[in-house]
Amino acid sequence: MRQNPQRRAALLDAAIEVLAREGSRGLTLRAVDAEAGVPTGTASNYFAHRGQLLVQILHRTRERLVPDPADLAGPLDTKVLLRLLLERMRRERSVHVAMLELRLEGTRRPELQAEIVGFQKLELAANVTWHLDAGLPGDREGVVLLYLAMLGLIVDDLTAPTMLDEAETDRLLEVMVERLLPVRRAD
Repeated sequence: MRQNPQRRAALLDAAIEVLAREGSRGLTLRAVDAEAGVPTGTASNYFAHRGQLLVQILHRTRERLVPDPADLAGPLDTKVLLRLLLERMRRERSVHVAMLELRLEGTRRPELQAEIVGFQKLELAANVTWHLDAGLPGDREGVVLLYLAMLGLIVDDLTAPTMLDEAETDRLLEVMVERLLPVRRAD
C-alpha cells in the first residue's frame, strides 16, 4: 500500500465527492481515480478493497469537519456554535451527504456498521465532554438530546433545504437550546 498522505487525502476527498453525488453503488476505485484525475489503478494502490475505502472515508469526514479553533475561542454561546455548525454543514454539504450514504451502506454491511457505531459513540462522547468542560449550559442528557436534534435538522436541511426558511431555522436553534439546555440557577 502506498503511503503518500497528501495523495491519500486527495483520493479520499474524491471518494467523498463520488459517494455524495453517485451514492454507494457508484463508489468504485475506478470512479475515485476519475474524480481525482489520477491514472486508473491509483486508488487500488492506496486501498486494498472497497470496504477499506469506506472506513477511511468515514475518518476523512471527521478530519474535514473539525471546527475552526477560532470558532471555539473566547466566550462561547451554544446558539452561535449551533449556527456555525449548520453553516459548516452547508459549506461541506458533500461530506455530510457522503456520511449519510456511509450510514445507509452500514445497514447492509455489518463490519461497516460496527465501525460507524464505534466512530459515532466516540464523536458523541467527545462532543458531550467538550460541551460540559467548556461550561456551557445543560447536563449530559440535554447535550445528547441537542446532538440528536441537530442531526435531524441537518438531515432535513441536506435533503429538503427549502422546508424551513432561515428565520425559522434560527428560531428553532434558539428554542432547542432554551428547552434542552436550560440554565440552572443557583438557589
